[in-house]
Amino acid sequence: MPVTTIEKDLDQLTITIVADFAVPVRRLWDAYTDPRQIEQFWGPPTYPSKFFRHDAVAGGRSIYAMTGPEGDVHYGCWDWTSADVPRSFEVLDQFSDADGVPNTELPPMRMTFAFEDTNDGSRLTTTSHFDSIEQMQQLLDMGVLEGTREAMSQIDAVLADLASFAAERAAEAQILGDTQVRVARIIRGTVDQVWRAHHDADLMKQWLLGPDGWSMPVCEVATAVGDSYRYEWQEDDGDGHFGFTGELLESAPPHRSVTTEAMIGMDFPATLNELTLTPVEGGTLLSLVITYANAEQRDAVLATGMTDGMEASYQRLENLL
Repeated sequence: MPVTTIEKDLDQLTITIVADFAVPVRRLWDAYTDPRQIEQFWGPPTYPSKFFRHDAVAGGRSIYAMTGPEGDVHYGCWDWTSADVPRSFEVLDQFSDADGVPNTELPPMRMTFAFEDTNDGSRLTTTSHFDSIEQMQQLLDMGVLEGTREAMSQIDAVLADLASFAAERAAEAQILGDTQVRVARIIRGTVDQVWRAHHDADLMKQWLLGPDGWSMPVCEVATAVGDSYRYEWQEDDGDGHFGFTGELLESAPPHRSVTTEAMIGMDFPATLNELTLTPVEGGTLLSLVITYANAEQRDAVLATGMTDGMEASYQRLENLL
């Protein structure tokens, strides 16, 4: 059990939890900022979580869901107010709906996470701040402290699992729900390098090619929100040809962009693609959350070998960087 102390301060309206871990600070930091890892312990074992968005940067947002043993789903969101890699971050944690719209009928918490070195590894001090004693008591009555103890008891197992999150792993697709898939991979390069490689046409033509034997003759990049893009690929020794087009909906360089994506000449619904880049030990965690119209479209796309094609491109990108 990593939790060493829990202190309630009724005068300051805070709850402070101190936990110690036998790993370096950076390993602990990455566990909290990598959506693949935090969703394995953000929530008690009986209420596992899924993170649909996780921007580990000031001004970013996180949206997650906890699913109970009876199938009941409870949503929450974080608004990131600060992030000092790898020493501290602060979020406003609120209950929400599935779209991340806060539920104002339930109390929010301002939470600070402070990471520090110790002789045996690292220490995390989490402080929850409340606006009133009534809000504090309401969350205590909901079992927040016991739930937090149970949730944090899972962190050691995640920290010990180095292989699942190593930079050597290939791109992997994880189904988040009926219509959503997250593709994740660590790219050996800085966030700025990986961002530029996704937005510079000359660079994209060198790595964004999928399997061997294809070229990218058309690469029209959207540079501002509202712009459209168009990418087309041509088989080198055949008649194969396909492409995608879409619109840039959000852009927050160098960490996040959101686009629509539709296959040219096909009557399939457009997907929503949310790209997030997060600095981690060993490079940059690329996380792409794709939202499909339905489960049938999701499964059909995955069956094409999409992830393998993405991995081939990411290997080229690493060689390019």
